[in-house]
Amino acid sequence: MTTEQFAARHIGPGPDDERRMLEAVGYASVEELMDAAIPEVIRWHGTLDLPEPAGEHDALAELRALAARNTVAVSMIGLGYHGTHTPAVIRRNVLEDPAWYTAYTPYQPEISQGRLEALLNFQTMVTDLTGLATANASMLDEGTAAAEAMTLARRASKSRSTVYVVDADTLPQTIAVIASRAEPLGIDVRVVDTGREELPAEFFGLHLQYPGASGAVRDQADLVRAAHGVGALVTVAADLLALTLLRAPGEIGADIAAGTTQRFGVPMGFGGPHAGYLAVRAGLERMLPGRLVGVSRDADGNPAYRLALQTREQHIRREKATSNICTAQVLLAVMAGMYAVYHGPDGLRAIAARTHEMAARLAAGLRTVDGVRVVHDAFFDTVTARVPGRAEAVVADAAARGVNLRLVDADHVGVSCDETTTVGHLRRVWDAFGVTVVGAAVRPDGRWWAEPVAAALPAQLRRTSDFLTHPVFRSHHSETAMLRYLRRLSDFDYALDRGMIPLGSCTMKLNATTEMEPVSWPEFAHIHPLAPDAQTAGYREMIAQLEGWLAEVTGYDAVSVQPNAGSQGELAGLLAIRAYHRGRGEGHRDVCLIPSSAHGTNAASAVMAGMRVVVVGCDDGGNIDLVDLDAKIDKHRDALAAIMVTYPSTHGVYETGIASLCAKVHDAGGQVYVDGANLNALVGFAKPGKFGADVSHLNLHKTFCIPHGGGGPGVGPVAVRAHLAPFLPGDASGAHPEGRPAISAARYGSAGILPIPWAYLRMMGAAGLTRATGVAVLAANYVAARLRAYFPVLYSGNKGLVAHECVLDLRPLTRATGVSVDDVAKRLIDYGFHAPTMSFPVAGTLMVEPTESEDLAELDRFCDAMVAIRAEIDKVASGEWPAGDNPLSNAPHTASMVAADEWPHPYPRSVGAYPGGVLRAGKYWPPVRRIDGAYGDRNLVCSCPSPEAFES
Repeated sequence: MTTEQFAARHIGPGPDDERRMLEAVGYASVEELMDAAIPEVIRWHGTLDLPEPAGEHDALAELRALAARNTVAVSMIGLGYHGTHTPAVIRRNVLEDPAWYTAYTPYQPEISQGRLEALLNFQTMVTDLTGLATANASMLDEGTAAAEAMTLARRASKSRSTVYVVDADTLPQTIAVIASRAEPLGIDVRVVDTGREELPAEFFGLHLQYPGASGAVRDQADLVRAAHGVGALVTVAADLLALTLLRAPGEIGADIAAGTTQRFGVPMGFGGPHAGYLAVRAGLERMLPGRLVGVSRDADGNPAYRLALQTREQHIRREKATSNICTAQVLLAVMAGMYAVYHGPDGLRAIAARTHEMAARLAAGLRTVDGVRVVHDAFFDTVTARVPGRAEAVVADAAARGVNLRLVDADHVGVSCDETTTVGHLRRVWDAFGVTVVGAAVRPDGRWWAEPVAAALPAQLRRTSDFLTHPVFRSHHSETAMLRYLRRLSDFDYALDRGMIPLGSCTMKLNATTEMEPVSWPEFAHIHPLAPDAQTAGYREMIAQLEGWLAEVTGYDAVSVQPNAGSQGELAGLLAIRAYHRGRGEGHRDVCLIPSSAHGTNAASAVMAGMRVVVVGCDDGGNIDLVDLDAKIDKHRDALAAIMVTYPSTHGVYETGIASLCAKVHDAGGQVYVDGANLNALVGFAKPGKFGADVSHLNLHKTFCIPHGGGGPGVGPVAVRAHLAPFLPGDASGAHPEGRPAISAARYGSAGILPIPWAYLRMMGAAGLTRATGVAVLAANYVAARLRAYFPVLYSGNKGLVAHECVLDLRPLTRATGVSVDDVAKRLIDYGFHAPTMSFPVAGTLMVEPTESEDLAELDRFCDAMVAIRAEIDKVASGEWPAGDNPLSNAPHTASMVAADEWPHPYPRSVGAYPGGVLRAGKYWPPVRRIDGAYGDRNLVCSCPSPEAFES
């Protein structure tokens, strides 16, 4: 295989297509186009210093060699990461199925009913197990879920105290993330041994771990009552598998539950990605951060799913937002929810009971040894053993036997069991502790114990309430049923495996199978994030290579891949700036300038980093108003900490004043943050770290091919110049120096999916990456050139060119005809397309980003559809079709609608079903008609509805 082949397969247009596109745009070459579009002051004319591109087989061979340097040991470390068996039907038909992993966030609900139903299953699973009223559609991990629970408690508590109490038996990485989030917000985190120490007189929230990090299972009801007595809210970080046997947090009055669903069929992946969860009692659902799936109804009154309004809080409230969460872990939440569907309540109880029995047997064996004391009598899956002065030796002995244990301190060892634990694993642990005689514990053949072992769960804490009672959790336990259920849901959805998703700012490009394949390899999937360094050499080398390549591409000096979403990368970058100013004795610098056009997470992240947001206006061309910038800098010069800009701009333009902007901010003592959301328009042609920026986050799920997964996983590494490198994220699992915050629970964030961008960069090489950028910009300008006569292109830069996306202005047509941007978006479904980004950055517009992956035929199919829709709008304008009853206002058209016995509309059925140019064979049919989101927000239902709700 030649080195050019992968780039040719990734980039859609071939040489002939490229020539035709250039003719339409009016340039002789891509190089000439880029020279015209990109301001020369930032234009970089070098060649990226990357390895020569590898072919697909060679790249996989290199990854195999790196993977071989990892050791897949038996992991009994625990601390929120456990071995689990991913059912093969879920692994192959969700994790490895492009129908699920190439889908986008379900902001167009009519074509997202499959993943929305899957997420509703997830929410129902969480609410049932926690005993709380409402759960969201996943969080980034347990640590960040706990941190969000803290800020939620602060908003909802009636206490005026700034103290937040965290029980000392909480997972150490969770404590680190909570502390990192709390400090900029002025929250005083106090770690208290609630079993021995008194609670403070006043506090606004209490965080409890259940079971504790040590494995201890305690009755927390008195603590909950005490907290409520002083007006505080209580968060219980609960293990969902344990909750199949233990009393639910909601049953003792907990206000919030947080945690992870990793052990529900999602591999450890060296720390991620995993779907965290957050659930709240009744009355707090409107404060719940993140995404929330609710039940509404479509135009025919049938039940239909959609995202609830508050799930984009950061866009609505901006600098007043209390969370910057913009993504979730949808693909992993789907896996976890399907794990519960597949096993059902009885299956989950059986897995939990077996896990607990293994831990109880482990403890029974340890109790036979002099010098070993099992610390806790009550536990679920984790046993802490006291071995005075021998802990390191025991852990080392177990490691030599292929088992990783947790070194608590010099005198204590932690051992966690899970659904993968076997008697053979227990025997190796016993050997490491010096268990020589187990008595009647094990049969001579080494199989199960001859006598049952006593459970270690207190009777008063055992669960008596039922859970997962909805039929979906009791109907798909055979592989046949499960396979068909997954297929039915995926058939409801529109993903990249069906066609183009031209979303501006989202870069929905090819996620090549070769890039995806290594994610499932055991050497990457089954590594605990706290495994000894000697077992993770290949992982760490791959990550170091990736960080180095990303630094080269962006022109920065250092990169951390820890942030597990773009929003978290933003926060990490701003915290680095804050720490830098403090380190120089300028902690008073707290003003962050943000353009009015910015993505909503920018302002929210700034607030979370302890900064004051000052908005800078934009001119009529969509550019940052440099006059207003000067005025804001002058006004806040002594307090200026940073400016956050997106480049190319949020409007899809290469602004000419970017270098001047950077110089102005630096001259006033501030730092420049360039949002990396639009990096796909820069790679190989400009480097933010070289044209004046100090820090950026990079969306690996955009520019570098990690798939969007229906709304996650994402990775948002933070890249910085040398002076900010000392303030990059620290390791949450251990000591992190002052100024090194823990952004995610795991040191390398979502490490399990980093082979994807590694493979993309390795196979594309310098020339492939540069060509990809050029073709992406060419494609956007081609779409703009074809559609400009039908829909005005709102913003453009040098010589009327756009960057990698263009904003189509529908507002004049809406004013003249009443046809809205929603009408056009829904009508595009009938033409077989996912709509572009609606009403961002400007209400009433569509932002189109074709990417480099779509070939000319697909670009033309989209443009032809938009031209045809314009003709339909003209028929509404002329009165041929009435304003309230036409193919646009009635879109999308379902099969049941056009097959109905009656057709009262003034246009033929065929126009609704098969608009011009749409092939009848293989047409995508949406499962529901247009959804009434307002109805769903007024009647909030966020768990699985009863089957009767779907009766016609």
